[in-house]
Amino acid sequence: MTAVRAPIDPPPYFRRHVFCCTNQRPAGHPLGCCAEKGSVKLRDYMKARAKAIGLKDVRINSAGCLDRCEHGPSVLIYPEGIWYTARTEADVDEILEAHVKNGGRVERLLMPAETALAKRKKINI
Repeated sequence: MTAVRAPIDPPPYFRRHVFCCTNQRPAGHPLGCCAEKGSVKLRDYMKARAKAIGLKDVRINSAGCLDRCEHGPSVLIYPEGIWYTARTEADVDEILEAHVKNGGRVERLLMPAETALAKRKKINI
């Protein structure tokens, strides 16, 4: 995904904008829930770690449902629109260093391409 900018657009306020799903679904929901998988703790760690390594032009935000909880905890990074599954603090460190700081990718943490719609059709919700 490449962001298309119009000539009149102001410059981006942040170089990278990271959204961490902290959605909570009812227990036993077939798609799962990022909050149940520790996403709030991981988001808090990511915010603190980004500050500690000096990422001043980056914003780490909580997000409501990003509709991919079955693969979560879900992390979405813009402007690229790259989806990650971050399960541990080590995963967060790797995402911050490789992608957020240096513009690379963490291939082992990339979320599968299957869409939530396809998953919903499989489980009839």
